[in-house]
Amino acid sequence: MTALALEQEHFRRAFRERRIFLMAVLAVLLLLVSVLALGLGATGVSPARVFAIVANALSGHAMATGGDAVIILQVRLPRLLLGLMIGAALASSGALMQGLFRNPLADPGLVGVSAGAALAAAATITLGDKLLAPLIGPLPFGALPVGAFAGGLLTTLGLYLVATRSGRTSIATMLLAGVAFGALAGAVMGLFSYLSDDRQLRDLSFWSLGSLSGATWTKVMAVAPFILPTLLTMSFLARGLNALSLGEAEAFHLGVPVQRVKAIAVLLVAIAVGASVAAAGMIGFVGIVVPHVLRLMAGADHRMLLPASSLLGAALLVAADTMARTIAAPAELPIGILTAAIGAPFFLWLLLRRQGGIAL
Repeated sequence: MTALALEQEHFRRAFRERRIFLMAVLAVLLLLVSVLALGLGATGVSPARVFAIVANALSGHAMATGGDAVIILQVRLPRLLLGLMIGAALASSGALMQGLFRNPLADPGLVGVSAGAALAAAATITLGDKLLAPLIGPLPFGALPVGAFAGGLLTTLGLYLVATRSGRTSIATMLLAGVAFGALAGAVMGLFSYLSDDRQLRDLSFWSLGSLSGATWTKVMAVAPFILPTLLTMSFLARGLNALSLGEAEAFHLGVPVQRVKAIAVLLVAIAVGASVAAAGMIGFVGIVVPHVLRLMAGADHRMLLPASSLLGAALLVAADTMARTIAAPAELPIGILTAAIGAPFFLWLLLRRQGGIAL
């Protein structure tokens, strides 16, 4: 074996070991955060009791009786699972967008899914009561998440079509179109807020801040078919994203179907983020901070970055949700407030650290 081959084998072995170590650390962190999330709250439950209740339910035996079992299995466990999926979806989508745009500051909202979902939700809350409710009665509970998901997906597909000419998609055009639509959506949402009554305005404000408080097993089952397949599919784009980091022309000469990778990436982000926003409202900074931190820690190889982002994003959102419902218990803070309050200063610190301080 030549010296070059030995060096390449050593590099591959080191990469595998580093990947295994990082994934193991993140998996342990996720497990600890999950146990704390199930045990902490207005009614505390010990970790041993949490494990006993969950193990008893998984084994198929008769569920334990008592208020703590009901709290764990019917309230906190679906909330935990919903938080895990949404956190993983937002962080992985952020890593995917940063690789697609070749910019570590990119965010899933750049493809228009968040703006489209927010606009559709505002329309559902405001116009649904004013126009549809007199005809068909009160709107069903699922109208808001369905409308938000449809709005986010349709907006993203529309922006994709705007940016595609002669079979090629311009990422720069999609970025600019997304910024323009975000501004337009903000203006229309302001109009809806102006036309809303007190109850509708309160619903709009609460939804825009994000929350997992409405988590149920029904919502978990409704979100899982959208988020879980997209998370699995994202990993298959790692090679293409690594090649795209060299440039589109270079990736094409390496045999990567560039247009297909871009189309699949945009569609996956639209589905994952659209389902997340529909289920929990607007939750910021998870999609931009988590992959950026992991890129600084472990490099830009998407074979490691995408699965690691899923684990850390899930742990971060569950931890933030646990804080949101325990800081002011029995009241509950919107989770979007916490993610912004924690994520914005931390992200600013990362930028200043990267630039070596503040220039005066």
